[in-house]
Amino acid sequence: MGYNILHVDDEKEIIKLLKMYLKSEEIIHYEAANGREALTILAEKKIDLLIVDIMMPEIDGFELIRTVRKTSNLPILVISARVEASDRIFGLEIGADDYLTKPFDPHEAIARVNALLRRYYSLGVANEPGQNNLTVGNLTLDTHACTAYVEKQLINLTAVEFRVLKLLMEQPGRVFTKEQIYEHGWQDPLAGDNNVRVMMSKLREKIGNERIKTIRGLGYRLEVPHETA
Repeated sequence: MGYNILHVDDEKEIIKLLKMYLKSEEIIHYEAANGREALTILAEKKIDLLIVDIMMPEIDGFELIRTVRKTSNLPILVISARVEASDRIFGLEIGADDYLTKPFDPHEAIARVNALLRRYYSLGVANEPGQNNLTVGNLTLDTHACTAYVEKQLINLTAVEFRVLKLLMEQPGRVFTKEQIYEHGWQDPLAGDNNVRVMMSKLREKIGNERIKTIRGLGYRLEVPHETA
């Protein structure tokens, strides 16, 4: 399967470096020097992954991420010289899936790109042939298109949020531990449960606070709505 990657950075040498390491028959590499150019390409091409710098002219990386997240759940990797923890946290909070600081090892960047592509697009595999939608009450997940809806209104999720919501919706009412949620969402062993708490808080804001219940000392479960007679 081939992938289209859009790399947005006003430093041409950075784009050239990653393009060299991404050289593959399975990768088509598009490039843009700022957020405005990136939005034009996103409107014209099917892009599977976005790599974005933060400090750029016209439309910076943060604004680009916010704009993309209004309509798309595609995976986003930030590669930026802004190394402060507050910048990394902000980038992840507004919708980036991963954040790498400059200077960086190009091998690590490629590993992160491949991990995002692998993790994100494995979501489109249905559990059974023809079963692309999961529905719990008025919450619907399209596992083929990687989109989620509440009352038929599109909600914007990060790849981690999408994976966790899919896990919960596959078995509504079941309690999942923080370890299970972290390993499913981040594809790594649990490395501190604060990430889970923050992510679940944001997921609740997006789908409704009452939908996900905290079971103290155990974990979380997706509530099954009761039908009224």
